[in-house]
Amino acid sequence: MSSPVYHGRAMTEQEPVQPEVQAPLEAPVEPAFTHPASPFIRTEAPSPVNFPGVPLPPPAVSSTWVLYRAPIEFGLVVVAYLMVLVGCTIVVQANPEADWRYYIAAVPLAPAALLTWLFVRVLGRLDDLQKRIQVQAFGFAAGMTALITFGYGFLEGAGLPRASSVAVLPLMAALWGCATAVLVLKYRYRR
Repeated sequence: MSSPVYHGRAMTEQEPVQPEVQAPLEAPVEPAFTHPASPFIRTEAPSPVNFPGVPLPPPAVSSTWVLYRAPIEFGLVVVAYLMVLVGCTIVVQANPEADWRYYIAAVPLAPAALLTWLFVRVLGRLDDLQKRIQVQAFGFAAGMTALITFGYGFLEGAGLPRASSVAVLPLMAALWGCATAVLVLKYRYRR
């Protein structure tokens, strides 16, 4: 049995193996990122990695629905209101002596209530500046509608024809729309 061979700090019973001499390579192999960005070396972006398990983003159609959801809902409810209003008006005018004509005349209030609910829901989702614009526009519309209808009441006493109370809501809506447009432009171009 041979005595153990001591190599520095390691102790082994095996003889040391001499490394084989290898032929030098023609050119040294360089790692991928040895050259910093240089105007003399053409660099290319790495090709994108495609993972088959990554889900694709939803199509752009869904963002259109999200963006235009409130106007689409308003439009559908207004169309429903107009259809119900026209139908109920025709039925009431065709049956002027029926006892149930008052119930039929009140049916358009259902889509109008739905429109009010949609409107309040949209107002609740606005940011602070948009809420401020809407409150100011509504205050202007309510005040101007009150002044116009109150003033027209005096003019009726002077001989103008009697105005229908049905015209009050469209007047208020028109004034509100005008005030909203003016306030939006004011806040957009204010410096």
